[in-house]
Amino acid sequence: MTDVSPLRFSVAPMMEWTDRHCRFFHRLMTRRAALFTEMVTAPAVIHGERARLLGFSAEEHPVVCQLGGSDPAQLAEAARIVEGFGYDQIDLNCGCPSDRVQSGRFGACLMAEPDLVASCVSAMRDAVAIPISVKCRIGIDEADPNEMLPAFVDKVAPAGIASLTVHARKAWLQGLSPKENRSVPPLDHDLVFRLKRAWPALEIAINGGIRSLDEAEALLAPRDGVRLNGVMLGRAAYETPEILKQVDRRIFGEDGPDADPFEVVEAMKPYLSRHLGEPGAKLAQVTRHMLGLFSGRPGARAWRRILTVKATDPAAGLEVLDEALAAVRRPSAEPLSA
Repeated sequence: MTDVSPLRFSVAPMMEWTDRHCRFFHRLMTRRAALFTEMVTAPAVIHGERARLLGFSAEEHPVVCQLGGSDPAQLAEAARIVEGFGYDQIDLNCGCPSDRVQSGRFGACLMAEPDLVASCVSAMRDAVAIPISVKCRIGIDEADPNEMLPAFVDKVAPAGIASLTVHARKAWLQGLSPKENRSVPPLDHDLVFRLKRAWPALEIAINGGIRSLDEAEALLAPRDGVRLNGVMLGRAAYETPEILKQVDRRIFGEDGPDADPFEVVEAMKPYLSRHLGEPGAKLAQVTRHMLGLFSGRPGARAWRRILTVKATDPAAGLEVLDEALAAVRRPSAEPLSA
C-alpha cells in the first residue's frame, strides 16, 4: 500500500466514470495523484460481486475506495472487506445529492446527522488500520453553511478521520438534479479556508469548480495565512485528462518530463489486450475513458469519432485504437466533416 495522506491532488469519485479502467488510464499520466473509486454502497460490498465491485490493478496505488452507507455495523464490515482488497484509504460519501442516495439514507443528507456520521467513522476506524476520510458539501438545503459545516466537522473530525474533502457548494436535496447540484449552487471557497483556520491540524482538501491546474495551484497557495492540504478535480480531469500529465511536476514538484499522450496510448495496449481476453469484454469499456486525451490537438475529433463509433463493435480490437491514433499522428488525413 501507498501513503495517500495528505491528498495533495486527487481525482474525484464519479459514478459511471472512475472505474478500474479509468483509474489505470489516469495512473499512466500521474504517479502521485490519489485516485478514487466510484461510490460503492456498504450492502453491495457485503452481499454483491466483490471482485467486480472492488477489483483493481496494483498499478493504481494510491487508490481510495469511497463507500456509501449510514449503518455503522455495515460500514465496519464493508471497511474490513475493502481493506482486505488492498485499498490505501476508505472515504465515506457525505456529499452525493441524488434521489437514490437519499432514499438509502446516505450521501449529502448525512450532513444533517453529524452524530450518526461520527458513529460510522468510529466503527470503521475501529475495524481497519487504513485511514478513514470523509467527503462532504458545505451544507444542504436552507441550512446556513457557515453554521452547518463547522457543526458537522466539530462532530465528525474527533471520531478519527484522517482527512476531509469539501465540495465547496451547497447540495439542494429537492429541486435540483445531481447535474445541477454540480454547477447551480454558488461556490464558497473562502468558507473552506475558514474551516481550515478553525481546524489547522485536520487535513482538508477542496473540491468544486476547479477547471485547471492554474486554479488548483492558486487554491493550494496560502490565503490570509491559511494553507489547504489538497485539491480534488473531477470532471475537468476526466474530460481533459492531459491535465493529469502535469500533476507530478506542478503539484508535487517532481523532476522529469510530463507523460507523453502517445506513449500513454501505447502503454494502454497490454492492459487492453488482457481486458479483451476476458469473457464479455469490449474495447469501448476502456476506450470510452480515453476520448478526451488529445483535446485541443489536430486530429482530436477524428480520435473521438473513431473510438466512439468503432470501439463499440463487439469484435473491435486494438486495430481500432491504432486507427484512431493514426488520425492524431497524421491530422491532415482527417476528413473536413470530422
